[in-house]
Parts: sequence; C-alpha cells; structure tokens
Amino acid sequence: MSSIDILIGIGWLDLEAVERWRRGQIDCLEDAVRTNLPRISEAMQLFRSWATAQGLFASETAYVARTPRRQMLRFSRSGDPQIEASYRTHWVSPELSEKKRERLADKARRAPELVVIQPLNTEWTCHRCGGTGDLLMMEDPGPACLRCVGLDDLEYLPAGDALLTRRAKAKSTRYAVVVRFSRTRGRYERQGLLVEPQALAEAKTP
Repeated sequence: MSSIDILIGIGWLDLEAVERWRRGQIDCLEDAVRTNLPRISEAMQLFRSWATAQGLFASETAYVARTPRRQMLRFSRSGDPQIEASYRTHWVSPELSEKKRERLADKARRAPELVVIQPLNTEWTCHRCGGTGDLLMMEDPGPACLRCVGLDDLEYLPAGDALLTRRAKAKSTRYAVVVRFSRTRGRYERQGLLVEPQALAEAKTP
C-alpha cells in the first residue's frame, strides 16, 4: 500500500492526474491533489500511524518518470527530503513471504514503460521542432516527435505475435509501448512495440 493508493482511495486524487504526473506533465503530485496541504499532511500522518500499528513493513521505492530521461518524480511542493521519502514509502503486509515481498519491491522499483501514441489527428506538430510523424510522445508543453525525444532509431513491431513480441522486448535495452485511443471504448489500446532493430532481428532468428 502506498500514499498514492490512499489519496486515490479517499477521492483526493484521480488516476488520470497520476498518469500525467508519471509522464512529467505535472511538476509535483501535490499540485494534482484536490485539497490543501494541511489536510494532505494530516492524512499521510494517519496513514503512517495506521501502517505502523498494523505491523506493516516499510519499503522506500524510487519513482521514475515515464519519459526517455527517466528523471526522478517529485511528490511535494517543498521538495523536502523527509516528505519525499515519506511519499515514496510503500507498506507491505508481514503475512507475505520474504520472497513475495522481494518480488513486490522489485516490481515497484522497476521504471515504468515508455508510452508512444499513434495520434488520431494526423495534423499534429511537434512542440520542439515543428515537425510531425506517425507517432508522438506527450510532454508537458505538448506532443513531441520521436526524433526530438530520441526514439526515432527504434523499429515498430505491431501486436499479434506474442512470442516474437516477448523475445524482442527481452533483447531490446530500450523499448516503448505504442498505443492508440479508441473512441468506441473510450481508452488507449495497445498497438505494438518500438524496439531496437538489432533486437528485433535477433528475435526473428530461429
């Protein structure tokens, strides 16, 4: 259980805002929380007190942005190290085995996947260079082309062959998930992967 889980659970934070924060489009998470700082502080203190009383294990986790730069995400407006550490702390049940706790910690520490979008609007322009393309990555000022974010050397692998996708992903040191918004379903749906050309070639080798 994490601070983000609590803030979402009590209705002060929504998943869309968290996703924008993870993409580096919000400076700090507290800017997206729908209440004032004293109430946030009180809620976090109550959460920590409850977790400690329940005998939960504390595990500090790194939060990395879902951007090619992989910068550390900021939670608080002040940037105070103690407050940041408190937000980053996950609380784990002591009933879980040590092996399962380690798996959960490894999963939490893992950097989030980069997400690239197939735009519905084909007339979009990159906010950095004014160019365009078939794919884009959202940044705070607006959409950016793959060349500007440093992903233009990757090769597109459409979804459909699960085994090939797994092999190419495992062999590629850099990759990004390609999604497209479905108007009928009202959500982004996975279309394929961008992977390193050499990794794809190796994955196709029998």
